This record gives sequence, structure tokens and C-alpha cells, in this order.
Amino acid sequence: MPSDKTAQFPKESNQKGEFVRQASAFREWIKADGSTPFPPARDRYHLYVSLACPWAHRTIIVRKLKGLEDVIGMTVVDPIRDDKGWRFREGRGHTRDPIEGFEYLSEAYLRTDPHFDGRVTVPTLWDKETGRVVNNESAEIIRMLNAEFEHCGASGPDLYPAAIRDEIDMINQSVYDHVNNGVYRCGFASTQEAYDEAFDALFRTLDVLDQGLAKQRYLCGSRITEADWRLFTTLIRFDAVYVGHFKCNLRRIADHPNLSGYLRDLYQQPGIAETVDFDHIKRHYYGTHHRLNPSGIVPNGPALDLDAPHGRGT
Repeated sequence: MPSDKTAQFPKESNQKGEFVRQASAFREWIKADGSTPFPPARDRYHLYVSLACPWAHRTIIVRKLKGLEDVIGMTVVDPIRDDKGWRFREGRGHTRDPIEGFEYLSEAYLRTDPHFDGRVTVPTLWDKETGRVVNNESAEIIRMLNAEFEHCGASGPDLYPAAIRDEIDMINQSVYDHVNNGVYRCGFASTQEAYDEAFDALFRTLDVLDQGLAKQRYLCGSRITEADWRLFTTLIRFDAVYVGHFKCNLRRIADHPNLSGYLRDLYQQPGIAETVDFDHIKRHYYGTHHRLNPSGIVPNGPALDLDAPHGRGT
């Protein structure tokens, strides 16, 4: 049995030393059909995010792609998370909380549920009218942003089209299990066995994805869907952080002939590059996970040429 001293988050480590991510605590839905207490409305909801976090990054991207930046406000937390969790303060690319004046995001959780004792996570979708957290599950938040705000001025592509939802769901499940969460299962493993299992599944899945992308431009064919953006936020962090910090070092994304071009293709889509902040990303991971990086030293590299031609068609 692993010692708690070897786990980054002891409450989320099982007896085999595997990282077992906690379930998201707040799961209410904004619905346009009136079936929930949370109807879509302009300037009612607010996103609390980190530019470092891949889960929050999904929501930042979908908010931008759907033209909701003037409909749903957003505040970015400090990328350095301390023992009290995500903090609001002034700095490059992050600010104090202008909505409730919270110093820590945990205050929003405790206002919503005074008995909450889990790990506070981003993204967090806040309802200014009721003064509570609506949802902190990124997979659900991006679905709301995609589908529920049409009458509030949402535009842009449908990222979850009805005709291919089964295919998207199947891809999402595999990518979540072995890639999105797989890199964390490698990095936060506290036994060799747990690490080896996660590592093998990660690179097996990346190889399958790379082979599939030899035949088509995106995961579901010729159009970009939520499945692509859910994968993108892990791939964009992979070579800069996960290869070294999480020991995901069999191959870089740059070494995969199809995934590398696919990553550049998505990065070069209009508006996406401005959602990527490698300073926040690297300072968060290397400066926050003290059991993995006790020195807190943030590496200067690697050099990533994400603006190079992607060769994925037009």
C-alpha cells in the first residue's frame, strides 16, 4: 500500500497507488426549455477559470467559439495554487474577483455548500442572481455553452451535432480515460505499477488517435467537434509539461506524424492561440505540485513551433 506522502492528492489515491479523480460536486444545468431553475440569460452567469488548467481551457475555447464573451463574464485565477486553493489576485493575466469579492474560489463553494470538503476545481460556473455555483464539471459546462444560449446571442458552429453524438461520446470516453485523465494518472501515480499501467494506456491511445488522423482531418471526419477541443487542451500542454513533469516521455506529440499537425491545425483556428498561455501553464504545474517538483523551478523550454504549416488540408 502506498504512503500518503507519495501522493499529490492523498484523498484521490487508492490502495494500488492509482490517482482516482474526485467527482465534480455541483451538477445543475442551465436549460433554455425551462426545465431547471437556471434559464439562460445575458450577464447572469460567470465563469471562474484558470488559464493553466486543461479542463477550464475547454470552457474558455467554447465560450469564445460560440460568441458568448459578452454574454457570460469570466475571471481568471492566479495560476499558483497554494494550500488554500485557487486564489484571486492581480497579476499578468489574472485579477481579483469583480463579482463577489472572493479572495479564494473555495469561498464560492462554501457559500453554495457549507459542508463541502473536497478539492476546489476550475472551471466553476457561478450564478450571480442566486449567488451559488451552478456547475463545476467542464464536460457539462461546454454542452450548456454550445446549446443553451442561442436566444442570448450565441453563434458559431454546433460542436455536438445530433447526427454524430454517439461517435463523439465514444471518442470522448476513450480520450478522457486514457489521455485527458491519463496524463494525471501517470503524474500522480504513487506506485510503479499504477504508473506503468497508465503510461501504457496513454501511449497506446495516442498511437490509435495518430493512426486515425492519417485518414481524416479531425476526430469525427471533416468538421471540428467538442471531441477535438477536449483532446486539444491536453495535447497543447503535453510537450511543455506532461513529458517531463508527469513522466509521459515515451514520445512527444511532436514525434507523432499526424497528431503533431492536427495540434497545429487546431491551434491555428481563429481565436484559439490567444486562449493558450504557456507562462500560466508551466508556472502552475511546476510551481504548485511540490511533491513532484520540490524545487519549484520552472523550465524555460521547450521551443514549440505551433505556427508552422500543419499540412492538414484547407
